[in-house]
Amino acid sequence: MGEAVREPRQDRSRATRGRLLAAAVDCLAEVGWTGSTVSVVAERAGVSRGAAQHHFPTREDLFTAAIAYVTDERVEFLRAALPTLPPGPDRTRFVVDAIGEMYAGKLFKAALQLWVAAASDEQLRAQVLPLEARVGREAHQLTVEALGADESHPGVREAVQATLDLARGLGLANLLTDDTKRRHRVLAEWATALSAKLATLP
Repeated sequence: MGEAVREPRQDRSRATRGRLLAAAVDCLAEVGWTGSTVSVVAERAGVSRGAAQHHFPTREDLFTAAIAYVTDERVEFLRAALPTLPPGPDRTRFVVDAIGEMYAGKLFKAALQLWVAAASDEQLRAQVLPLEARVGREAHQLTVEALGADESHPGVREAVQATLDLARGLGLANLLTDDTKRRHRVLAEWATALSAKLATLP
């Protein structure tokens, strides 16, 4: 009986924690670091401030956990968007578009707010740097695998990294205004150039 009671309680606790982390990401993306207080996040998550503080005693605890949540969600977004595809230009276009969408969405906006805040907050920066390094490594490796690229050939590693850097820059351009049409045109051109490069490899 005790086990049956404990399990639903643990489920509720996990669900509450998940709602708080999701709300923290939403707040970061929409109102920025300054506007993302524990009270605002708790209200958005539909829980009391006391419940929020039970899971995350301080604001730092909440947003440190949210950093990890953002990181995991961004990596999973990329994994889900890059299924096995046939080789050729269509595959390259899909991969480039998927990378572009990863850097144009809410998760990137939330992560960017953390970058900006971490620039002047040493404790936050200590949390952000290793997680961003991990995202960079995993995004790069997933892109290589999705493209079916061989980095032992000169220029391939740089071309893959250029894809990620281009998508990140286009994501920044999308923050203040809807830059969707221009982003799609630029990514289409890059996908054509990247596909041509990969086609020349043995």
